[in-house]
Amino acid sequence: AGMERVRKLIAKVAPTNSTALVLGETGTGKELVARALHRIGPRRDRRFVTVNCSAVVESLFESELFGHVRGAFTGATEHKAGLFESAAGGTIFLDEVGELPAAVQAKLLRVLETGEVQRVGSLQPKKVDVRIVAATNRDLRQDVERGAFRKDLYYRLNVVELIVPPLRERREDIPYLVAAFVREFADRFGKGIEGVSPAAERLLMNAEWPGNIRELRNVLERTCMLTDGRMLRET
Repeated sequence: AGMERVRKLIAKVAPTNSTALVLGETGTGKELVARALHRIGPRRDRRFVTVNCSAVVESLFESELFGHVRGAFTGATEHKAGLFESAAGGTIFLDEVGELPAAVQAKLLRVLETGEVQRVGSLQPKKVDVRIVAATNRDLRQDVERGAFRKDLYYRLNVVELIVPPLRERREDIPYLVAAFVREFADRFGKGIEGVSPAAERLLMNAEWPGNIRELRNVLERTCMLTDGRMLRET
């Protein structure tokens, strides 16, 4: 039921160009929600650009997102378009947006307000037509309250909020996920695995899965890789 609510909301939001904020614990499938918003929306034939906000070096963040001109800083030997320009006409997915440095938060807010980016070292803003979908496993409301995330940016991003429930709150989905992953890995490893034993399924159903679907997928990949039988068993 929880994922059905998410699916219905995706169907309503996808045809629009509204900014969306996807919330959920790590491993719940937030990027899949973002890709679904892009895939069934009007921008489906254009690029879907992913930015991992926790992986980009802070000193290069502004250049990565907005681009730079030649000579803007040491090593800038030529003009470079940023990821916003690369996503023109499509969707840019800001994964782990709660990790954005404060200075970049202010720049992103301006993009949301004006629809323009300004390359590092340039005085000339440039219009960009992109849909922004952001995601985080952080509690942004708490971050706003303690001053770690800009309140005005939070409300700009949170036009539509999609909350992906953790796997422990939708255990009825586990058998379907298990069947899909077993088929995937049996094909990948060239094995005739037909499914899981009843005892193994009970074990999977009762596990806590703090890493959510990503953890479940990893367990099944490892098990399918190592098994020699046609059924995955609990031992």
